[in-house]
Amino acid sequence: MSRALAVFHGRFGRATVYQLNRPFNIHAHREGHLIFHVGGMSACIDVSDGHYDLTETSVVAVNPWEPHNFLPTDLDGGAIFFVLYVNAEWFAPDASGSDRLRFGRTQFRRTPALDKHIRRTAALVCGAPSLSSLDSELRRLIDICYDESWQQAEIARDPRAGGVTDFRVRKCIKMMSESPGAEIELDAIARESGLSRPHFYRLFRVQTGVTPNLYLNTLIMEQALEALVASETPIADIGFDLGFSSQSGFTRFFAANVGMAPTDYRRAAKVLRA
Repeated sequence: MSRALAVFHGRFGRATVYQLNRPFNIHAHREGHLIFHVGGMSACIDVSDGHYDLTETSVVAVNPWEPHNFLPTDLDGGAIFFVLYVNAEWFAPDASGSDRLRFGRTQFRRTPALDKHIRRTAALVCGAPSLSSLDSELRRLIDICYDESWQQAEIARDPRAGGVTDFRVRKCIKMMSESPGAEIELDAIARESGLSRPHFYRLFRVQTGVTPNLYLNTLIMEQALEALVASETPIADIGFDLGFSSQSGFTRFFAANVGMAPTDYRRAAKVLRA
């Protein structure tokens, strides 16, 4: 079973070290994130339309809202991955929108200096560091990876491009964000926005890059993660609050999107406060 070895939530986002041996469902994150293989057998990850190897010689960077899923090679022991989920406002506090956080390419080489920095920072995460030491190391690592992704990019692009422009899709997102839960009926949201079901699904994907279901699942996961680390609410109650009819249903949903049970995630999670 996949498990969390170390999880830190903070102003920067999340810093995690996972032992993973099970595939995920296709999912997405509001944050950009970086995936580093640090031990065990290599694995693969599908990001949008690309297929990438997760090895100790490269970094995989996933931009906000890019659909992706994890495909392990070792289904017994699994492998160790250091994963950073980066809040756009922490990464670029002067940016006007979250689209500013975009990496230049999905996969890029780990130089010897970058590899050393990755392993030092992963060790800090596993060693329960102080806030000050982890904060500075994370910022340096993220900045280096961002620069490397653009230096190795084949085609430069405007990192601020994109965004939801259609007012009907913005209305749908607002309704989903106000009370995200598994009981939300997307067809009803489409009708409220004056769209037929096929038009709603097609327009939503064009505007956001993901399906309405995947977008809603992301919002639900954000609520679940926050409740797990910021409260002592029983896991069954968290699931019920998010619209699941049973704790087992919530656990299956969580494991399919995070790779482990919510009890395991909560056990490893710590919150770093300034």
